[in-house]
Amino acid sequence: MSGADIVSFGCRLNIAEGEAIRRAAGDADNLIIFNTCAVTAEAERQARQAIRKAARTHPHKRIIVTGCGAEISRALYEAMPEVAGVVRNLEKGDPSHFTSFPRRRESGGMESGSRLRGGAISPALSGPDHSRAFVEVQNGCDHDCTFCVTTLARGPSRSVPAGGVIDAIKAVVARGQQEAVLTAVDLTSYGADLPGQPSLGLLVERILKAVPNLPRLRLSSLDCIEIDDRLFDLIAHEPRLMPHLHLSLQSGDDMILKRMKRRHSRSDAVTLIRRLKAVRPELTIGADLIAGFPTEDEAMFANTMALLDDGDIVLTHIFPYSPRPGTAAARMPQLAKAVAKDRATRLRARAAERKARWLASMIGSVQPVLVERDGSGHAPNFATVRLQAPHPLAAAGLILPLRITGSDGQTLLGAPA
Repeated sequence: MSGADIVSFGCRLNIAEGEAIRRAAGDADNLIIFNTCAVTAEAERQARQAIRKAARTHPHKRIIVTGCGAEISRALYEAMPEVAGVVRNLEKGDPSHFTSFPRRRESGGMESGSRLRGGAISPALSGPDHSRAFVEVQNGCDHDCTFCVTTLARGPSRSVPAGGVIDAIKAVVARGQQEAVLTAVDLTSYGADLPGQPSLGLLVERILKAVPNLPRLRLSSLDCIEIDDRLFDLIAHEPRLMPHLHLSLQSGDDMILKRMKRRHSRSDAVTLIRRLKAVRPELTIGADLIAGFPTEDEAMFANTMALLDDGDIVLTHIFPYSPRPGTAAARMPQLAKAVAKDRATRLRARAAERKARWLASMIGSVQPVLVERDGSGHAPNFATVRLQAPHPLAAAGLILPLRITGSDGQTLLGAPA
């Protein structure tokens, strides 16, 4: 396919938006567009490193930077000699912003206290080159977690009307993809800004009814305190909604949760998980966790470590805390970077042990695996399965029954059932 090269960092939403950026850039095959992430300082460091490498490898191409990193650290990217221009988050779907513009702009960064504005949005949709399709249903966030720059980078919460989401998922099915993943910045806030304030649960119900030939629907990260009865019942009982719940937990200590300005308690998270698993035992729990948040002591960290067991968490995204510019947590008493890094390492080790035991428990079972292009795929519970040997029907995008024959602690091995 001709056109711009798109390099996306970070979340599934960025991947979905990458396809919208590709369409906006059109046939401009002299462009490399970096869609950056700002969730951690490490994510920004990796983006800058990749930009420098791309400039050395493709010296005749223009490099454009957009995304959350470019939004909150605009001056930093504009100062890079490799970068031809910076496109703001709300502009990256507009073709005019990927044509000619000056190398430098007068404003060098996010204005103090500013928030992006935006009205109704159309869903970004990832391309057909993945077996799973990422469908944007919401963007932005109205919460003020003290560690997070999302409200600065993406602005207030905006939802995609259900009709637009359903049309996008019908397009997914028409091009042969068998799983759609609803992606967002704050998925469980879906609909609060729409007429009638439809909930995420209602959106899921409408999708399943309107697109009966969609085999699999999956949800991205959820805020546990916003899972209402309607959504709970769907997660617990709807077979086409995959048995995989990823929760934005961040900590297992109540005092740290308060200092993060999270809206749930430790008990809220554990109680929800236990209620769900009581009715759907095969449900897999994943979580985002931060180690080394300001003021966290060893006892507080131990509560987060214990949350892995208490919440039966087997899939994790674990980050050492890094202060982000403009956030309240950056002004709190900081732990040494080495302490945060050590705690993240210890938390990852415990999580890896739990994951290895979970994978081993599936050996001997038969799992319906959605095959990806690289010869691996995902079971309904989001376990990664690698084909042990060539499968006569293993075309990307097919759902195949595979007998699980082994595990290396990170992925499962599967053979034709």
